[in-house]
This record gives sequence, structure tokens and C-alpha cells, in this order.
Amino acid sequence: MSSNTISFVIGEAPPPRLDKAIARDVPEGAALSRTRLARLVAAGAVSVDGVVTLDPKVRVAEGAQIEVTVAQAQDSHIAPEDIPLEIVYEDADLIVVNKPAGMVVHPAPGSPSGTLVNALMHHCGDDLSGVGGMKRPGIVHRIDKDTSGLLVVAKSDAAHHGLADQFAAHTVERYYRALVYGAPDAADPRLRGIKGTNFEPGNVLKITTQLARHKTDRQRQAVLFQGGRHAVTRARLVERYGNPEVLAQIECWLETGRTHQIRVHMAHAGHGLVGDPVYGGRRKLARGALSDAAAAAVAAFGRQALHAAVLGFDHPISGAQMRFEAPLPDDFETLLGLLR
Repeated sequence: MSSNTISFVIGEAPPPRLDKAIARDVPEGAALSRTRLARLVAAGAVSVDGVVTLDPKVRVAEGAQIEVTVAQAQDSHIAPEDIPLEIVYEDADLIVVNKPAGMVVHPAPGSPSGTLVNALMHHCGDDLSGVGGMKRPGIVHRIDKDTSGLLVVAKSDAAHHGLADQFAAHTVERYYRALVYGAPDAADPRLRGIKGTNFEPGNVLKITTQLARHKTDRQRQAVLFQGGRHAVTRARLVERYGNPEVLAQIECWLETGRTHQIRVHMAHAGHGLVGDPVYGGRRKLARGALSDAAAAAVAAFGRQALHAAVLGFDHPISGAQMRFEAPLPDDFETLLGLLR
């Protein structure tokens, strides 16, 4: 297998560990993350002053000559599949897609094929320059199988690192549209009594909790206030439906991006998503609040009513500001039409 060698010198005042020092000083163009470099150290692909070093914790001095041997990207075990995709944008480094509801993002034991990654493997072909040493798309964020909307995927290691850094720093713009039971409003005293919820100016509901996997149901996330991972969701009313009002369309945006975050947070606030099979998206509506056709459509809606509508980020290579919008899919739009 062919490979290339990256040579560089450790600069002033290096961190005490080899892995941290080389992560700091490796040329940016090499597009090697600290995790990837640690794996290369363990694989015997890093030498210090001509001596192969397997210990990532070894001390390294200023002026040490480093050589990193990087093998050519290997073919992935993930099979390409000719699945139609709605491509919103594509260049040599990344691709933005509008994922349909019902498509899993990445292969897993329960979904080994038919995923977005399988489709991208076929669509991108030889354009994938390698992510983590493997010719595969770089998934930096996901949306649930039955959530529709926008995803950005890296086609190169450099783009993958740049996008991952932005998601980690919470600088990516992500707006969702959802249909929920009730209407979250600052005038509702019930919401003010729910721990972790408050309202910001402009009638913006802010939900701040910790999230972790449910203790007994591994398919669910649970709201916590100690332990778990910090999660912040904001939501504002877009449109109300019914007489009396029984449903509302909301716009949500994420400060963090945790599994099921919007779904579990809105359920915690008492405004679960219509159609959500995990967090209670089936409720009885007040008799006569909606037309018979609208009430039947709500009851029959077969997925959580959630759509990733806006995605904005800085291009990881050029630095250009990028922002994309995806209209509501037909099933969602049809349902709203009946509610109106």
C-alpha cells in the first residue's frame, strides 16, 4: 500500500506529551486530527529523531524532528448503493443533502444498508479523498431516521476536521420546524413551573437540562439535572391551530446537538411532537377543535413532525459563509394545509 511521509519540527515550549505536541505542530495541510495522530503513534507510524515511538505520553523536546507516515486511504467496507439523493450543494470538500424522512444516516446493526452513507458512497465515488484513513463520507452530525432535512457531510479529512470543530464550538446555525401539541407561550403559567424552562425576550422558550440515555429504555433519552450532557434548545411560535388552540408550528434552534434533543426537550415542556412514537406523540385533541379531516390527518401522521430547515456554517476550507434552506416536505406541508 502506498503512503506519504509528513516531516516537521517541534516548536517552542511543546506540550509535555508526544500526541499533544505533534497535534499542535503538524502542518495544517496534513489534515490530521489528534485522534488520528494518536492512532498513528500506536501503529508505529510516528518517529522522533529517527526512532519509532509507540508511547503517546512520551515527552518530546523543542526542535525534535518528527516524521509521520500516512498510508493511502483504504477502501471502505460500506457498500455503495444507487439511492436517489436530493443534493443541495456540492464541491470538492463537502456535500449538503436534504435527507428524506425514513432514511437512516449511517449503517448500524439494525440498518446495514439503504442509508445516507451507502447512497453517498455511490454518488461521490472516487471524489472521497479519505476520512480517518478510509474512503468514506465524514459524518459530523446526524438527524433521526424519521426526521427530514439538511445535513452537511465531509468528503475529505480537512473538511471533516473543520466542520467537526464548528459543531463542537456550537457555531453552526441549525433551525428546525416542528408541529407540537399545545402552544408554548410565555403567558402560560404551567411552563414557568417546569424545571429547566424559562422565556427570553420575543416569547422564546429556552429549555436547559442535562440529557442521558434512559436507565431502562435504551432507545430513549431522559432529562436529568445532574450528570448526563448539557443541552440547550430554544423555540418560538410560528403558527397556532384549532379552536381552541390544540397544536402549534414552532421553530427550534440548537445551542447543543444531543441525540433526540428537540424531541425530548419539547416533551419535557409538555409540548411533544405530533407523530413522535418514542416521546408520546399521540394525544386526544379537544372535540371539535379541528375539522374531521385535519384531526384524522394528525392521528395518522406516521413520524415525528420535525424538519431540519436551515443549516449555516463556514466553509471548512475557503472560510466562506454558507447557509442553506430546505422547504417542508410534502407530508408535513399537506398536514399544515389541512390544519389551516
